[in-house]
Amino acid sequence: MRMKRLLIVLLPFLSLLIIPFVQATTITVCTFDRDAYNQGETGYVTVTIYNDKETKIRVTELTATINYYYDNENIYIQKFYTDSTLPAEIQQGNSSNFYIPFSLPTNIASGYTNIHVKATTELWNEEAERWFGSDHPTYEPTLYIESPYKQQSEDYQQQLEEQLTTNKNITNMMYLFGATTTVFAVVTVFLFILNKRARFLTQPIS
Repeated sequence: MRMKRLLIVLLPFLSLLIIPFVQATTITVCTFDRDAYNQGETGYVTVTIYNDKETKIRVTELTATINYYYDNENIYIQKFYTDSTLPAEIQQGNSSNFYIPFSLPTNIASGYTNIHVKATTELWNEEAERWFGSDHPTYEPTLYIESPYKQQSEDYQQQLEEQLTTNKNITNMMYLFGATTTVFAVVTVFLFILNKRARFLTQPIS
């Protein structure tokens, strides 16, 4: 009797020891809402979690951790959490999408940096009718931050193009005005000559 009771007590603990070593969840897709970001902008990560086990799982936590490299070379670590309602169950053989919003500091260094995405899951045990801790799938997508000088360069290039277009329009207007003035002068001289010739022809012969 004591041995039977001992086995009943130890069964859940044995399950806890066995289940965490079973791969039950995989992050199959992890993408950003756009290809590049500027300093101080916000965005989000789309995370697709797939359940490849023969029983349901649930996601209890989903985070994205960013190591910020500032312009002064200091490092600051910030963790962002999913805005989805957790825990969220995923049936066997199915996938679910989750979103993690994030915001970038205004003085984050430009370039590439990896984001560490991590999910915490639990696996349903039919025999014990309980949730047990399962695996912690991870993914590291690469985030690209644009250089602020690139935006300044693009703005300067746009201003330069606008100025060149304005100068070209002014030049064309000056050419048109010059051509119009020349034509007007030629017509004036021509009319003056015709008028003078007409007067000469109409003078009486003495």
